[in-house]
Amino acid sequence: MNNSKTFAVAASVAALLSLSACNSEPEVVTANAPDPQAEALQNAAPVELPPAIQASRTYRCKDNSLVYADFYTNNTVKVRGDRNEPGTILTRGEGGGAYKAEGYSVSDNVGTITYAAPGKGSQSCKA
Repeated sequence: MNNSKTFAVAASVAALLSLSACNSEPEVVTANAPDPQAEALQNAAPVELPPAIQASRTYRCKDNSLVYADFYTNNTVKVRGDRNEPGTILTRGEGGGAYKAEGYSVSDNVGTITYAAPGKGSQSCKA
């Protein structure tokens, strides 16, 4: 039994010695290493951020329906009749005026608007 303990200790010491000889140089980490993507990043097109939401309002219309409107900083508004639907993007022309698209119309980004949708007439709505 004593021989088996001695053999086990000798085997483990031999294994440790053989592993300690592997890659005895320390790992060098430098912060100034060249970036492999530096040239690609310099030549990349500039990234344009999406427009920010300027105001988000819920309007109650004359027919007692709700209209949800998100006004963006790029002269657009997203309108929805239901909070969970994707909505329709309306744009305003260069000279101002109402936001319009696909039969929809929103008069302005104010507390009381005139809203029109396909299949519905134009009506007044309050925030």
